[in-house]
Amino acid sequence: MGKGKLAKFAEMETFSNVFQYPYSVIDNVPFAMKGHWRDRYFDNGNPIVLELGCGKGEYTVELARLFPDVNFVGVDIKGARMWTGAKQALEDGLKNVAFLRTNIEIIDRFFAKNEVQELWLTFSDPQMKNARKRLTSTFFLNRYRTFLVDGGIVHLKTDSNFLYTYTTYMTKENRLPVLFATDDLYHTEGLDEATRKILSIRTYYESMWIERGLNIRYIKFRLPHESMLVEPEVDIPLDEYRSYHRPKRSNRETGR
Repeated sequence: MGKGKLAKFAEMETFSNVFQYPYSVIDNVPFAMKGHWRDRYFDNGNPIVLELGCGKGEYTVELARLFPDVNFVGVDIKGARMWTGAKQALEDGLKNVAFLRTNIEIIDRFFAKNEVQELWLTFSDPQMKNARKRLTSTFFLNRYRTFLVDGGIVHLKTDSNFLYTYTTYMTKENRLPVLFATDDLYHTEGLDEATRKILSIRTYYESMWIERGLNIRYIKFRLPHESMLVEPEVDIPLDEYRSYHRPKRSNRETGR
C-alpha cells in the first residue's frame, strides 16, 4: 500500500462521519449502532438512504446537499476512495451524511428491520460472469429486504446495458413494481422534479462516459417483502467494455 493510501486510512480513523467494519472486524466487534442510526448519529427522525458502492462518495455528498431533510450513508470497501467524500462532507459541515466502510455482502449486519427507506446503486460493476455478485441479484435483494421498508425504493443508475437489462428482467420475473425506467436518462422527457434534481449530479467517470457517447440507463423499482425471489433464465448480450479505461471484451457473446 502506497504512502498516500496509508495517510488517508490514518486520517479516516479520526473522521467522525466514517465507520469502518470490514470482514476482519465485524466478526469480533458487533455493530452496536444497528437500529440506532437516527438517534445515535443523525439525531433526527428523517428517512435513511444508502448508496452501495459509493466509491469516492461524490454521489452521497451531492445527494446530501440536494436533500437536507434526508440522511445518506455511503457504503464501500475502498477506504482510500471513500476518504474523498468523507473529508468533503466534514469540511462542508454536512450533518446528514455518513460513510460505512465494509463489504456489501454483509450489509444486512449494519441496519435493522425497516431502518432504511431507499437504496442507490450507482455505476456498479455489472459482474457479467457471476450473477450472485450483481447488486440487483436475488442474493443481494434478499439482504436488502432485511432492512429496507416494505416496498422501499431501489435506484439503479448505470452505463452498463447488461446490468440494466438484467435488472429489468429481474423486475419482470418477480413482479417488482417499476416506477420509472429509461435506457437514455439524459435524453428522456417528462422526468419528475426529484429526478431532474438528481440529474445535476455527475461523477467524474460518468462525465467521461457521457462525453464518450455512452447512454446512461436508470431504473427505479419497489422491493416488496412478500414472495420468494427468483433469477431470470435469459441470455443477455455482454457489454463491450467494463469501465472507461478497460479494453473491449470479445471472448464471450452472452451471459446469464
